[in-house]
Amino acid sequence: MSTYNKETEAIRTQIDRSQFLEHTSPLYLTSSFVFEDAEDMRASFTEEKQRNIYSRFTNPNTSEFVEKVCKLEGAEDGYAFATGMAAVFSTLAALLESGDHIVSAQSVFGSTHTLFTKYLPKWNISTSYFKVDEVDTIESLITSKTKILYAESPTNPAVDILDLELLGKIAKKHNLILVIDNCFATPYLQQPIKFGADVVIHSATKLMDGQGRVLGGVAVGRADLIREIYLFSRNTGPALSPFNAWTLSKSLETLTVRVDKHCENALKVAQFLEAHDKVNWVKYPFLKSHPQYEVAKKQMLKGGNIVAFEIKGGVEAGRKFLDAIKLCSLSANLGDTRTIVTHPASTTHSKLSEADRLEVSITDGLVRVSVGLEHVEDVINDLNQALES
Repeated sequence: MSTYNKETEAIRTQIDRSQFLEHTSPLYLTSSFVFEDAEDMRASFTEEKQRNIYSRFTNPNTSEFVEKVCKLEGAEDGYAFATGMAAVFSTLAALLESGDHIVSAQSVFGSTHTLFTKYLPKWNISTSYFKVDEVDTIESLITSKTKILYAESPTNPAVDILDLELLGKIAKKHNLILVIDNCFATPYLQQPIKFGADVVIHSATKLMDGQGRVLGGVAVGRADLIREIYLFSRNTGPALSPFNAWTLSKSLETLTVRVDKHCENALKVAQFLEAHDKVNWVKYPFLKSHPQYEVAKKQMLKGGNIVAFEIKGGVEAGRKFLDAIKLCSLSANLGDTRTIVTHPASTTHSKLSEADRLEVSITDGLVRVSVGLEHVEDVINDLNQALES
């Protein structure tokens, strides 16, 4: 077992150097790999030899990226995907069978919710939801068909916190697979496996890349479960490209310093918003006013880069606020170097009824800010002038 710290692991974990002895890992832009002879080819396909065959299966660049994430998360194995949603779907599809049941937190990413409600039911896979503030109802939802307990923490977009240790105990008690989407926290701020998670999923598009350049996803966890995910993905083809894997592996080398600054800026933005008279409330995991502040402090190193707040005046005030933004970006992405502002009720969740939005803590005035790496005074000044407008 390595004695290096996470910052060092993210930088020094590297695939073998070639004969050119390059300092940084080269790009392996190849679809396939050659064999020495017939026996080498046979042994490789029967997996008597562990080696690269085809980049849909493995590639040196994707292997390096996965190894880094495994070390950061404390996982046994992993597989890298073209997108975060490919990671979510492939994990569920690989581990579930017709007739199985999922118990999930109600506050999940919109596309994940669509998987649960529109696509998985096609294969007779059902889902029951619990509210993030009603975790005491989880066990009442578990049936003999339940196989997976699923959650995000912090949640998207309301930045609620679930007690991962409690979820881990429930999963172990009922012999369930605990799957945690750790995208908002990154493996630097939070390692769900420590609290009992079996599989941890990331949209690497977000803070892992951190610069809005490439798409990617990754699932890491127990070796036996990752084996099933790998076999499913090897045959269905959602693999991460070598170029994106190389980019993401390099991005992980600066993950800790970037996320430290994101968190520092986000806390200052949250504190500013909490004192503003045009704001009803603010949610940021490391604000003492957050309902799950103590839980966040227990399981997270810092509070992350996402701040949620409710602007007074509802949907119309939200639209006016967005129109007045000058510096920050209006985008559906998050985790970028650039601060991004989103108003879910008029954009990403506008097709839901108000009642359905309120069920997942999305009020008409909710604004989500992905705080970037600009000088924080410039970000605060832009938010302030937009609020005052």
